[in-house]
Amino acid sequence: MSQATREELEDLPPSAKLVLKVLEYKGSLTQKEIIEESMLSARTVRYALERLEEIGVVDEDIYFADARQNLYEVTEVPSPHGAETDGGEEPCCSD
Repeated sequence: MSQATREELEDLPPSAKLVLKVLEYKGSLTQKEIIEESMLSARTVRYALERLEEIGVVDEDIYFADARQNLYEVTEVPSPHGAETDGGEEPCCSD
């Protein structure tokens, strides 16, 4: 899976962005739970999940409580402004 770029995230339909936010706030959910939380149609949620999986921000896994369903979770939380950080800290003050 590839990491999503800022442009790929901006190009998503509003429904896919909503599904991504629901997963970010609620954590791992089944498709049925996403439908309930987002109040979108089943077809719209399926399409949104396909788009999110294509760009690599959502992963599908087996839901062990009910093997007929899948569990979806965010694999990469995109930064709000697309900024990349190197993890290093800069000094706050100079002497």
